[in-house]
Amino acid sequence: MLLLYTVILTLLNLLFWFSILFNVPGTWLMVMAAVAVAWWQPAGMTLGWGAVAGVTGLALLGEILEFVLGAAGARQAGGSKRAALLAIAGGVVGAILGTALPVPIAGTLLGASLGAFAGSLLGDLWAGRPFGGSLESGRGAALGRFWGTMAKLGVGGVMVVILALAPWL
Repeated sequence: MLLLYTVILTLLNLLFWFSILFNVPGTWLMVMAAVAVAWWQPAGMTLGWGAVAGVTGLALLGEILEFVLGAAGARQAGGSKRAALLAIAGGVVGAILGTALPVPIAGTLLGASLGAFAGSLLGDLWAGRPFGGSLESGRGAALGRFWGTMAKLGVGGVMVVILALAPWL
């Protein structure tokens, strides 16, 4: 039975991990599944609260990385605070709109990156920065958003492995 429950939990967590590409809070869904299993403890399953605390910390780290890298891309390219804030907002709006693109999986990530670019560009233009510098800030925001999502995917992958192995340890 332990094998069956572990396989089901791992398959769910892989689905949640994959959902990160669609801007769904997949890491937090993994945490909720881990809490449910730790609380419910099906026959033979031994997923401890220590593992739950560990993946909760990792989920928080993933959110921080995604947020910081998204905003830092614009700031590193010399963008204003307004550009960084609008890059975050543009990334969220772009991800929502990008999900409707006919490009499976990549549409959401592409939309988020383009939205961060547009938000940063507009923020810098609004702040009075020249167009060339605003373009560079937008490029930095797009790259930051992309790498923020990749970092969150990496953290989510570690979470999947931890939750797959924890019942056996």
